[in-house]
Amino acid sequence: MEKTFKFDNELTINRLGYGTMQLPGKGVWGPAADPENAPKVIETAIDNGVNFIDTADAYGPFFANLYLRTALQNRPNSHVMVATKVGQTRQGPNQWTPTGVPAYLRQQVELNLFTLGLDHLDLLQLHRVDPTVPFEDQIGVLKDMQDEGKIKHIGLSQVSVDQLKAAQKITPIAAVQNMYNLSNRQDEDVLDYAESQHIAFIPWYPLATGQLITNPTLTAIAKKYSASPAQIALAWLLKRSDVILPIPGTKSSDHELQNIHAQDIDLSQADFDALKDLAK
Repeated sequence: MEKTFKFDNELTINRLGYGTMQLPGKGVWGPAADPENAPKVIETAIDNGVNFIDTADAYGPFFANLYLRTALQNRPNSHVMVATKVGQTRQGPNQWTPTGVPAYLRQQVELNLFTLGLDHLDLLQLHRVDPTVPFEDQIGVLKDMQDEGKIKHIGLSQVSVDQLKAAQKITPIAAVQNMYNLSNRQDEDVLDYAESQHIAFIPWYPLATGQLITNPTLTAIAKKYSASPAQIALAWLLKRSDVILPIPGTKSSDHELQNIHAQDIDLSQADFDALKDLAK
């Protein structure tokens, strides 16, 4: 199992990353319950080898970006690859509306740069495809900004294989971020295609262990490895494909350390296969 993933000659990252979505307030809205602690959780991740961090302008909005900016300023020599997203508007807690108007996407790229304190974005993902705007216009404005040097790599989120192929006709696609976990693998075809193209597959909601927490297979395997069900879920993802980059999020430094230790678990093929059957 590969521990790293290579985006280009300058960007090779450890596959187990961190996602900032849980840092803002309830409903991914407003500031964190403990604003001083939020950057410290990110710093814990960085201090323990995490160098791929996923965020989005819609998280807060912008609060997650600001916490990440503080953490990066506190770790100036960390060489972290930052991935962010544009294309979701927020109207309140738990409210999300895709907006792919090119002028809006351009504005949000600029605001991501401003709030993160960066001069370019290593990976910029279209958070959701807006069905009311031509797809080529949404990808096209991101390519324009890539040509301007503001975006290094472009990615997509929650797309089909056909949409991924259509985007590739406009510009190279470096990553796709779809829901994928032990209990929900409806996008297996997207993962398989990403693997064939050496496209990073970033599974969101990777720790959907709540509905499996009492599953005897999962609990028995977790006990066997002296691990938590969440750690086993992450270890399974890491073993499933070398292009998978899990980005589990948490508000707790202790929990973050537990997630990081999941990469040290080497599941046997028999245990991997037993867990694979849980989604059937």
